[in-house]
Amino acid sequence: MVPRYTRPVMAAIWSPENRYRIWFEIEALACEAMAEYGDVPKEAAKIVREKGDAALAAFSDADLARIDEIEAETRHDVIAFLTWLAEKVGPESRFVHLGMTSSDILDTCLAVQLVQATDLLLKDLDDVLAALRARAFEHKHTLTIGRSHAIHAEPTSFGLKLAGHYAEFARNKARLEAARAEIATCAISGAVGTYAHLDIRVESFVAERLGLKPEPVSTQVIPRDRHAAYFCTLAVIASGIERLAIEVRHLQRSEVREAEEFFHPGQKGSSAMPHKRNPVLTENLTGLARLVRSAAIPALENVALWHERDISHSSVERNICPDATIGLDFALARLSGMISKLVVYPERMAANIESLGGVVHSGEVLLALARAGMSREDAYRIVQKNAMATWTKLGTPEGKTFRENLAIDPEISGRIPADVLDAAMDSRQHLKAIDALYEKVFGEAGPAQ
Repeated sequence: MVPRYTRPVMAAIWSPENRYRIWFEIEALACEAMAEYGDVPKEAAKIVREKGDAALAAFSDADLARIDEIEAETRHDVIAFLTWLAEKVGPESRFVHLGMTSSDILDTCLAVQLVQATDLLLKDLDDVLAALRARAFEHKHTLTIGRSHAIHAEPTSFGLKLAGHYAEFARNKARLEAARAEIATCAISGAVGTYAHLDIRVESFVAERLGLKPEPVSTQVIPRDRHAAYFCTLAVIASGIERLAIEVRHLQRSEVREAEEFFHPGQKGSSAMPHKRNPVLTENLTGLARLVRSAAIPALENVALWHERDISHSSVERNICPDATIGLDFALARLSGMISKLVVYPERMAANIESLGGVVHSGEVLLALARAGMSREDAYRIVQKNAMATWTKLGTPEGKTFRENLAIDPEISGRIPADVLDAAMDSRQHLKAIDALYEKVFGEAGPAQ
């Protein structure tokens, strides 16, 4: 991911320095486990730990260059690191990596990095949830038009719109927590995963201290269905981001103007048109969501590896693991900030509800006629006729509101009292279940209006 869309804490997780620290921790823990079970001298394990810790604490660009230099010759990243470590540790390094294979280090390290990344993403989701909750309660009773097929339907609450997104991101958090549990898997099983040269207890020892669980059957790699599920979860979260971003983009359109991104003092919207206030944050979020979702297909294709292992997944993961998590981290942080500062225009929302001459209340008029004894089919025909008469002549000199057309329709006059028609045109009736809806989403209705 390019620096423009990278936050430092997430980027550090995928840095070479962090990777090498984790590699050493895995090797040191395995060495200590072997010492515990009598396969390595305890003094040797102690020296490996002490000298290795010191080397990693003082890790510099020169060390990074030295590992790269060795890898240029060996063409093997793990061997290059082990050779560098041996230079730092000395003779006791012969007890490092005993009975192990490269995948034990690579896959277990990737699990640790993904767990670290996921913990940041979960915090990001908490921030999004907090922002959505605050704005949902703020606008619990703010009436706005609901839309289906992008066409005015019936009034709803703007807070309820946000509550729906809150519920989705709460589900996404639960999905990510489950994905974290599935990906937090350790493999220290040796060549082709048989533990032929290792005490099987070494794996459990390392796993426990890294906060992981041993993989039941690692062949020689941790099965990639776990990773596929993880990146599909990130893709679902990205889709939730895009759904909310598109809602804001629509509401900011000049013809709608019900809400808009905060426009900072000194901000410029266009190099050519000084009046422009563009939804640049939500457009950016839409693009970032596409990038995060793009990791799902290669992650799924990584599941089908040959026999006990191959490395066709490796080049894929070196790209998608940092890029998807870094991109999603940035997007979630941008999303929570955008929601917190979103500018809402309740007066414009109220005006838009009535902008079609009141036809958005047709459903309640239909019900009123049915309650008055008219068949639903006749009621629908009469209401639609009057709604279309209003719709087709909106803004013309001869145009009448929906209420005016109803009042002069001989099939309606005398059927229901005028006050019943007036009540049917009251948008506030659409808030009568709002407390129950908030209880469903948040577990509380919040203070009364």
